[in-house]
Amino acid sequence: MPKHYSNSYVHLIIIKGEMTLTLEDQEPHNYKEGTIVYVPFNVKMLIQNLNSDILEFFVVKAPHPKKLNAPEEAIKCE
Repeated sequence: MPKHYSNSYVHLIIIKGEMTLTLEDQEPHNYKEGTIVYVPFNVKMLIQNLNSDILEFFVVKAPHPKKLNAPEEAIKCE
């Protein structure tokens, strides 16, 4: 996925594989299957799968971005 800003309060629920997640300018962290990761609103994030295994995860956003006056589509960043 491209680097982007979270457009709501986000919960990433990893159901298969391992996710590498970088928030803002922090070092990347690895999260395994069964983990729920919280990402605050308007945070730069980069989600990656850095191995050959399949990564599957759910994205839960609450509230809807419109309630936060945010765009429905995440804003990509450099």
